[in-house]
Amino acid sequence: MDWSPIWLTLRLAAITTAVLLVIGLPVAYWLAKGRSVFKLVIEAVITMPLVLPPSVLGFYLLIAFSPQRGLGLWLQQHFNIQFVFSFEGLVLASVIYSMPFMIGPVKSALQQLPSSLAQASYTLGKTELQTFIKVLLPNIRASLLTAIVLTFAHTLGEFGVVLMIGGNIPNVTKVASIAIYDSVENMDYATANSYSLFLFAVTFLIVMAVFIFNKRTAKIPLE
Repeated sequence: MDWSPIWLTLRLAAITTAVLLVIGLPVAYWLAKGRSVFKLVIEAVITMPLVLPPSVLGFYLLIAFSPQRGLGLWLQQHFNIQFVFSFEGLVLASVIYSMPFMIGPVKSALQQLPSSLAQASYTLGKTELQTFIKVLLPNIRASLLTAIVLTFAHTLGEFGVVLMIGGNIPNVTKVASIAIYDSVENMDYATANSYSLFLFAVTFLIVMAVFIFNKRTAKIPLE
């Protein structure tokens, strides 16, 4: 079995999760504070990848960042950046496609915290940023861990969106899910099974680790 799709997949999942931590936490905090029509629209856009077929999202990303037209042409000419058929394009597509898995759990957890928690922090002279990092985030660590794991695990299994924008280039965009598809197309079920079994085992272990952590955090004894 060629291990390069596995390492590429793990690298993609790790980078996507890290980027979404930086982007998703402030966005989730902003969405959790109050309601408005504008925020509802933004939240709907962020949530759309949950119900939108991956091939649809991948197609529009392919059109938007094509180096022959529009935004893709502008990025190519001015910054020499090409997202189509590149690892950077996989990261971009994965960040967009996995965004609701990071933002959703964090936003819901923040909304469930009592407002008195933040008010008490402000009374003690803490800034909004300090309150968010030192008070609010520690109180939602279980939901935060769940969001991180869901984002990582979801990225491991992406297929349609990464195939559309990244293609099938060995050592560049050929992730494990695409390698499985290739193996099945070539009737190489043994290799497909090896890739599938590895992804299944990794996903199962990290999800189980989260369940155990959440039970211990909630002080629920394991039977």
